Amino acid sequence: MKLVTYRQGNESRSGLLVGENLDRVVDLVRALGYVGHRVDGRSVLGLVEAGADGLDAGRKVLAAHAEKKLPEVHAGGPTTIDAAAVTLLSPIPRPPSMRDGYAFRQHVETARRNRGLEMIPEFDQFPVFYFTNHQAVVGPGPVHVKPRHLERLDFELEAAVVVGAEARDLSAANADDVIFGMTIMNDFSARALQMDEMKLSLGPAKGKDFATGLGPYLVTMDELASFTETTASGARFDLGMRAFVNGVQVSTGNVKDMTWTFAQILERASYGVTLYPGDVVGSGTCGTGCFLELNGSKITNNQWLMPGDVVALEIDQLGRLENRIVAS
Repeated sequence: MKLVTYRQGNESRSGLLVGENLDRVVDLVRALGYVGHRVDGRSVLGLVEAGADGLDAGRKVLAAHAEKKLPEVHAGGPTTIDAAAVTLLSPIPRPPSMRDGYAFRQHVETARRNRGLEMIPEFDQFPVFYFTNHQAVVGPGPVHVKPRHLERLDFELEAAVVVGAEARDLSAANADDVIFGMTIMNDFSARALQMDEMKLSLGPAKGKDFATGLGPYLVTMDELASFTETTASGARFDLGMRAFVNGVQVSTGNVKDMTWTFAQILERASYGVTLYPGDVVGSGTCGTGCFLELNGSKITNNQWLMPGDVVALEIDQLGRLENRIVAS
């Protein structure tokens, strides 16, 4: 399933992307009402919180659509809408929490080397993450930034998973079982702000908290089964990653190249702490996945995002997340 949150007029609603070209949206509330399923489908988060019942509800809607059993109109509105007629938002506009990992060795090693630093040995001892602002999530479309953000504004090409069940003290052997789905993440970064505040050894704050892109849809894990390899350290996902700025490709990677798996990150995150349905956990930036790394490696020449720039992230099976930078 490909779950979306969409806006039509002033109303935000949940839906499923369907069609060979993903050109139609099935409205979840209306379709669930028709098929008689009692799961709360008013939001994608509600469906995630329902766990197995939520997946079952979504599958019933997909089956009814495939069999052409959905009426054109139900409960006062259309059950299926042209995707071009709506605006896609982040699939989960306000996650309960959002952590971002640091899982790709190539990115960490190259970024440190470009700053004249040796590879930090602790990277290989345990996966790390930081909490970012779950109230500043954006989906496809404009990203509004302030003047200080434009001081070396950067993108970060990442994947993210959404937790699908309450869990605590997970192990890498069972952590994949609590993943509901996967999406694209763009961890927008104001590098000048970030570098100044990280001198105080408390991690990123204002350099990161203004915008994180998620979307364009949330893909349930069953759709990724043929791209998944089971290993002793958790699942690895063979999903190509690409980033484009103004139509020019600047980054290439693969989710399978994560040094630390999502299962290992979830094991660390859940140690003595409860994770909740809808919590988002990012992979961290893939190798070549940001201008900080590309500029330092002389692949790009002091290039940063500017007003009017369009940055598009693609991950196989997860779609294309496209954003335009707008100066507030």
